[in-house]
Order: sequence, then C-alpha cells, then structure tokens
Amino acid sequence: MNTTYAVLSEGLEKRFGAVHALRGLDLAVPQGTVCGLLGPNGAGKTTAVRLLTTLLRPDAGSARVAGHDLVREAAAVRRRIGVTGQYASVDGDLTGRQNLRLFARLHRVRGPAGRADELLEQLGLTEAADRRASTYSGGMRRRLDLAASLIRQPDVLFLDEPTTGLDPASRTRIWEAVRELQTDGTTVLLTTQYLEEADQLADHIALVDRGQVAHTGSPAELKALIGSYAEAVVAHADGLPDAAAVLDQLTGSAPVFDHERGAVGAVTTDPTLTLPRLVRELDAAGVPLLDVSLRPPTLDDVFLRLTGEPADSKELAA
Repeated sequence: MNTTYAVLSEGLEKRFGAVHALRGLDLAVPQGTVCGLLGPNGAGKTTAVRLLTTLLRPDAGSARVAGHDLVREAAAVRRRIGVTGQYASVDGDLTGRQNLRLFARLHRVRGPAGRADELLEQLGLTEAADRRASTYSGGMRRRLDLAASLIRQPDVLFLDEPTTGLDPASRTRIWEAVRELQTDGTTVLLTTQYLEEADQLADHIALVDRGQVAHTGSPAELKALIGSYAEAVVAHADGLPDAAAVLDQLTGSAPVFDHERGAVGAVTTDPTLTLPRLVRELDAAGVPLLDVSLRPPTLDDVFLRLTGEPADSKELAA
C-alpha cells in the first residue's frame, strides 16, 4: 500500500556555530495524521520545526512538505502550511474578529468576513469576537492564534507547544479543535511538553534525541518497548532506599524517585513479575508501604527509559 507523506525529510542537518543541532533528521508523517515530536531539552525539535516551516535553511539533507521541496519551493510550502507558535501573534488592540479579517485579507482569502466568522465559531470565540484581543484570557488568545493559522485551511499545521500554561478546560478545547482538523484531513505536527497531550492526540510519535529521530511508533507501540512500571509509595522517606533496592533487584533497571510523593518506581520487561510478588518482596524487606502498583507505562516512563532524561526536563528548545 502506497502512503502519501505530508512531511518527509531525509538527513536534515543544521549547525549553529559549534552546535550541531540536527545530525541527519529522518521524519515521515503520513497525510491526515497527528505526529507528536518529542524529545529532551536541546534535542533539536524546535530547530526541526523552524526548518520545516522555511524559517531556517538546512545545511544538508532534503525535505518535502505538502508535496513541495523545502528549499527549491519554499514559497509554495509557506502557502500550504499553518504555524501556531509558543507566543501570541495576534494584535491585542484589535478585536478577535478584526484580527482574523486582517489575516484573511493579508492571505487574499475570498470572503474574509465569512471565513473569520466561521473560525470564530469553530474555536468557540463568537461571544468574544468584538472584544479587543488584549482582554482575552490566555486560553482564548491561544485559540485566536490557532484560528489565525487556519485562515487558509492549511494542508499541514505545525503546533509548537499550543497549550503551554493553559488551564485544563482551555487545553481540552484546543485538543477538540485539533481532532476536528484531523477529521477534515489536515496533517498536524505537534511539539509539546505535556506527554499526556501527545498520548491523547498523536497517531504516532517521533522521539528526537541528539538531533536525530531515535524511535518512532504509535504511543502504544512505544509503551510496549519498555514493558510495565512497578511503583511503591512509602509512609516515610526512610523507606525509599529499601524500596529502591527491592525494585532494582526485581526489575534490573535503575529506580526513579519522586520525593514529593514519597514514591519510587522502575520499568520492567519481566512477564513473571506480578503485583502479589511485588508486595511480598517489599513487605519482606520491611518497607513501610502506603501503596504498590504494577501498571502499563505512560509516555513519561517511555521518555525516561529511551532518552535517560527525567520527565520534568522536556522543555522544547533548539
């Protein structure tokens, strides 16, 4: 079966002086899917997005976005994509409606007023349409940003941390909008610091590490790579070292501490490790337990195991 790729890169490289940000990035995003681009701080994700949106020129390698060569047909690429960055691009002195009409006229969209009204309704901003954007909440401004990037109905939409700093309700509204876009055939490349977001939205994930795509697959496929996650929550901090020693012996992997919760966990691929056995071993070691679990891994666990970086260091940077 032939697959049509909305984004296809081979060997993309980019240097900034002595820093080798991308070291041969190979990325294939099938048309009409949501791809999550994840990786530790400094992995090269934002550099990749800047290259694929024509904001930077690659030093080596090639790429096609929406069917056009990234370098030779950069103008055509720009006509086929939308970009929502980490910071608001709208004018705070204009109303939401005025902002979208302005974007529509700049992009020579037919019927700018109608297109603006359509997007305001789609993103749940109709009631606030005639208020100045400077009076919008953070979630509303992010939705207005997203609406602006959709003015031309792009084939490929790049979302760079679209929900950072938003409350759960606003984040959910953005998620709903992304799902609607995918249903309508738009391809979405998503970078995010919230692994739950990637788990919820992404059809597949490209895990970037040291300027290359180190692992790819659906969230379920990546989770299957590392097995299960065993965790013990202790009654007091003195029990953490003993719990860690037990988990180390049973799983053979380095325990991960969560001192705030008083918990320690480790991944395991041993199918014979059961919850009753885990409880017995911890109890025999005299660990003062509050809770014990043996569960499927989260993307946080995958991230830690495959990159060696803790989950709280996943900020997106060049």
